[in-house]
Amino acid sequence: MSNRHLAFWPTGQAQHLTVPQTNLFYNVEVSATRFPDKPYILFYDTPITFAQFKDEAERIAGYLEQVCKVKKGDRVLLYMQNSPQFVLAYYGILRANAVVVPVNPMNLTTELRHYIKDTDASTAIVAQDLFAHMSPLLTEGLENILVATYSDYLKRPTDLRVPEFVSAPRQALGGTGVTLWKDMLALGARPGPLTAGPDDLCVMPYTSGTTGHPKGCMHTHRGAMASLVGSMQWFNTHQDSVSLAVLPFFHVTGMQGSMSGPLYHGSTMVLMPRWDREVAAQCIQRYKIATLQLISTMVVDLLANPNIGNFDLSSLRSIRGGGAAMPEAVAQKLNDLLGVPYVEGYGMSETIAATHINPTDRPKKQCLGIPIYGVDARVVDPATYRELPSGEAGEIVVNAPNVMQGYWNNPQATQDTFIELDGKRFLRTGDLAMTDEDGYFFMVDRLKRMINASGFKVWPAEVETLLYQHPAIQEACVIAAKDLKRGETVKAVIVLKEAFRGKVSEQEIMDWGHAHMAAYKSPRIVQFVDALPKSATGKLQWRELQEQEKQPGETA
Repeated sequence: MSNRHLAFWPTGQAQHLTVPQTNLFYNVEVSATRFPDKPYILFYDTPITFAQFKDEAERIAGYLEQVCKVKKGDRVLLYMQNSPQFVLAYYGILRANAVVVPVNPMNLTTELRHYIKDTDASTAIVAQDLFAHMSPLLTEGLENILVATYSDYLKRPTDLRVPEFVSAPRQALGGTGVTLWKDMLALGARPGPLTAGPDDLCVMPYTSGTTGHPKGCMHTHRGAMASLVGSMQWFNTHQDSVSLAVLPFFHVTGMQGSMSGPLYHGSTMVLMPRWDREVAAQCIQRYKIATLQLISTMVVDLLANPNIGNFDLSSLRSIRGGGAAMPEAVAQKLNDLLGVPYVEGYGMSETIAATHINPTDRPKKQCLGIPIYGVDARVVDPATYRELPSGEAGEIVVNAPNVMQGYWNNPQATQDTFIELDGKRFLRTGDLAMTDEDGYFFMVDRLKRMINASGFKVWPAEVETLLYQHPAIQEACVIAAKDLKRGETVKAVIVLKEAFRGKVSEQEIMDWGHAHMAAYKSPRIVQFVDALPKSATGKLQWRELQEQEKQPGETA
């Protein structure tokens, strides 16, 4: 590993990080003891103090242990939008010595079925707006659903614009195995001892890949702690920082940087379930927010607000993000208008957030950054694993304290993803990059087949697997198409079965996709063809279709 990047290490920062030897819930106990009356969460002007948060998280843990019979190491599904209940449930599951399985709230019943089957989870904590997608699975292995209503935590008047799904009143949902959040809290159950140690599993985000089904990334308390403490220290966060939390908590970037990081420090997060540029600007002004974690499309939208000049945004010190490259012109406009740099980073579900971040005092544009504390990252030849010099493109491989243990229930995928170099275990990221003369990493391309739609990773093999459930589809190939707003979007090239040709439209396939899979992965473009290109051995030649899509003049 080259150490050229150390010359650009953030000023005043140690190059080593001492990681706490505790489970994540200990962070709740520390902050609730230090700052009991201070708000941890501000939700449309309603505060939730650290002491209140600890009390309610413990009641959730007691309910899970006593009513749902959740035992140490059991997996519990968490399926909701950003909300106080998401954070409470996350830490309630950890307090029960169990493992959080965060699920994208855009997933539908067909996709949820895989999570239940793969994790063997018997309990799910679900928001009422998503209950209808999860409830059919109560007959398929799921035994308990705890249902949360976002509006339960709107306890003070607010002039902020509240989305309808957040302000919706509580529904009288019920049935065998179904418990409402308010009834769960009213039980006042208390959990047994906290026994999970730093090397026990704590969270298992799912990621897809070249195979059809998502895979669970097994993360320990120690690894998750290294990730969140490292990112907080990199950005000089402290207990009096106020941050805006709007990136989704089910995804590792928002989970670690926006949700768990402030809890570790005892700082306050202003929580938004969904991006709204007007509300974001109001909150920055009202709460003197210093830090934002935003993807590039949110920054573009924030700057496009014709009223932005009416807000006092002078408290902002940094805007950071990743997932999709920030266009240089937008980064420059951000700096010109607000005097704030956009600091990009790089990580993945397998590393539970960042392994690379740009130095805050010397960021480079459209750059992944430099390896942070304890990270050995190399650019290697994908075939020989020989480390490549600066300027040559190869695959990023990473050894770091926050790399996952492996994929849940999938030893073959785990074996395929790790290699050994110099006696150390490295994760193959599947991303092609190069380093410059200063040791900064720059993305070049993807080794794996993947679509990046507004920062959401879409794996074509998973979409194809879902499409094949449509009775009219004989063959399907999913590729990336250019999209001005999303960067890339999902295109399905489809061969219809003979009996359905001329009877099923492209729009009908798109509508079916929206009804059966998460919106971000559902095809926005469908093209019918008579045949898909194949090799002599019959293997689908998806690269050929992808190259055709890139050609000038191609309509998309």
